[in-house]
Amino acid sequence: MSQHFIDLHLFDKAQLSSLIHRARAMKDLRRNQPKGQREPGEPLKGKALALIFERPSTRTRVSFEMAMRQLGGDVLMLTASEMQLGRSETVADTAKVLSRYVDGIMIRAASHATLLELAEHATVPVINGLTNETHPCQVMADIMTLEERKGDIANQKVAWVGDCNNVAASWIHAAGVFGGQLAVGSPAETGPSADLTTWIKKFPANIRVTDSAVDAVKDADCVMTDTWVSMHHEDGARRHNLLKPYQVNPQLMKHAKPDAVFMHCLPAHRGEEVTDEVIDSPQSIVFDEAENRLHIQKSILLHCLGQN
Repeated sequence: MSQHFIDLHLFDKAQLSSLIHRARAMKDLRRNQPKGQREPGEPLKGKALALIFERPSTRTRVSFEMAMRQLGGDVLMLTASEMQLGRSETVADTAKVLSRYVDGIMIRAASHATLLELAEHATVPVINGLTNETHPCQVMADIMTLEERKGDIANQKVAWVGDCNNVAASWIHAAGVFGGQLAVGSPAETGPSADLTTWIKKFPANIRVTDSAVDAVKDADCVMTDTWVSMHHEDGARRHNLLKPYQVNPQLMKHAKPDAVFMHCLPAHRGEEVTDEVIDSPQSIVFDEAENRLHIQKSILLHCLGQN
């Protein structure tokens, strides 16, 4: 049976913590080593991973490709323009064909439905590299980074400010699995979806949603945000006006704990969702966060491709 990595709430805390622990161990072993050096024993030697991108990518592409290469495996890059995925060929047929060629599939999909259909019909592991609904690999790197700086996530308050997008959705799932406090500060129009709201109500997690950025950030250990306009949004000007009061700036950060950190999955639209004063400050750990995408990706790949 394929060991997919679809969404965080499909795992328990012990499983996800184990992935982070292994990522941290591999990161520690690689300190002061050449960036391209392979892992001892090349644990995924002879394995091949297909990388499917329906949306542009920097960190997801580079981190997965470098992760697979450092583990001794090979990668096959496929973009939407090069494939017939969901157009002249069904997603199910594509999944069945790719399963005959490669050992795993990572997809950065425009639609969550595409990911689920691909996973349903593939006979090899499928990894969610991002969809319009969730971004679990990013949040695993976020948690790894935050725990490096602040300790156990269960003892912290995380504040998400701005659009409750796919990254925020995975943070909501993470709060349900890992514990800790999560406060989402967002206007009602860009708040959690109906499905997420229902999930929050049913799941025994300390998650609070407010329309006040200040209320969300108050006494937070970590403040997070993301771009206001994603690739699938067509109402950029209206969203900018709506979300302007949720900009993370020095004034807003003053409401967090004095030693609070700032995180952003990147790319950042400086001067919009976050100011230079915050993202370039000593409180910012965004580039540690970006680096940890590589290490957590390696741990996820080892988990999915049978190297447990």
